Amino acid sequence: MFLHLGKNVIIHLEDVIAIIDIDLALASQDTGEFIKIAEEEGFVTRISQNKPKSIVITEKPVDMGKKNKTSKSVIYFSPISSSTLSRRAGFIHDISVL
Repeated sequence: MFLHLGKNVIIHLEDVIAIIDIDLALASQDTGEFIKIAEEEGFVTRISQNKPKSIVITEKPVDMGKKNKTSKSVIYFSPISSSTLSRRAGFIHDISVL
């Protein structure tokens, strides 16, 4: 399955590690530091020029040959709210079943 993050950005749902509300994330000193370091190291992709509403942390496996497997981390700043993205991904439905 795929998840549309805004504009023309679509990712594989299996690559999603976390969907976080940006206001809650930046309220935490540790998460704010994590985002700052990720931006400095080039892991952040801003989807839109608008103020982001959510952060989507992903890790995609990269096949570099038969024995060389690694992964690539990307943090997306999405203009779509975390609740909408979670609903699209089916996370909220799955949680309500528990």
